[in-house]
Amino acid sequence: MNNHRALVVGATGLTGRNTAEHLAATGWEVYGMSRHPGTEAADVRPVAGDALDPASVGAVAEEVRATHLFYCTWLRQDTEDLNIEVNGAMTRNTLDAAGRVGTLEHVALVTGLKHYLGPFEAYAQNPAQPPFRESQPRLEYKNFYYDQEDIIFAAAERYGFRWSVHRPHTVVGYALGNAMNMGVTLAVYATIARETGRPFVFPGSPEQYDGTTDITDARLLARHLAWAATSPAGANEAFNTVNGDTFQWRRMWEVVAEGLGVEAAPYFGHPSPLVEQMADAPAVWRGIAEKYDLAEPNVDRLAPWWHTDSDLGRTVETYADMTKSREAGFSDVQDSERSFLDLFDRLRKARIIPAR
Repeated sequence: MNNHRALVVGATGLTGRNTAEHLAATGWEVYGMSRHPGTEAADVRPVAGDALDPASVGAVAEEVRATHLFYCTWLRQDTEDLNIEVNGAMTRNTLDAAGRVGTLEHVALVTGLKHYLGPFEAYAQNPAQPPFRESQPRLEYKNFYYDQEDIIFAAAERYGFRWSVHRPHTVVGYALGNAMNMGVTLAVYATIARETGRPFVFPGSPEQYDGTTDITDARLLARHLAWAATSPAGANEAFNTVNGDTFQWRRMWEVVAEGLGVEAAPYFGHPSPLVEQMADAPAVWRGIAEKYDLAEPNVDRLAPWWHTDSDLGRTVETYADMTKSREAGFSDVQDSERSFLDLFDRLRKARIIPAR
């Protein structure tokens, strides 16, 4: 991969960090762009850049002269109109800057299953039917994912690069300070439950507890991105990106609890949102961090309660089909139980949660 120079946009986030880590480990020259560099994976060269500032991202593009760009970032806004405006500008600025340099061969864009579920303002109100397939039409809602896709299509035609779009489900993996990180959130929740004697109860809906679902391991997503960026069969295609197995939270909650050393409480039969349960978490976590000498005493950098509530509180089944990737040659799979258990082991080693 000596001739492959990657620019990972959002390199300190959940998908970006794991993508950069995988690329660097497999021989790529990797640059990680973020607004505040410093927590990138090993062997990733940090560069400071703000995708909202054309001059800033233009300077990064000229410095890096990437052959492959992995776009793994977004900024959450209060409305979908603002999501479209802000995230569209970030995507457009980045692709124009990298495209003008003239070295770009492939751009991989990470979006998600809100492509099928709808935006936050109409989330799961009238979704596509699972299993989600790439051939299903767009929903009749405004959605910044759709705008990002249209931007990449136009830029590819203008600058002559290949593209791929990747639609993961809930991503589980190692990263801190991320706005959408269920695995770390559950680890923090279980630690607080164990230390305070609170019940570690599934906080979501009956439909999620008993329904079929899936997740995406950040490591598998990274491998999928690298495959699409270098395989002719991955060029100019949109792909679902999930582990390849399905599960019910009724079973997985027991696995998560055991992996975190806490007893799974009986399900209440109705949602008990973490936003409400964890109202006192900042003070409680500071005490836990001091007791066990943990690396991060600020719980707000670890646990986005709102996002886990959103995922686990859905009233529809949510899982995606991977046939298109399989037929194109990507046969990789990931056991979802191991996704959680491997993450918990890494969090202990990094002193993010207490050792057993």
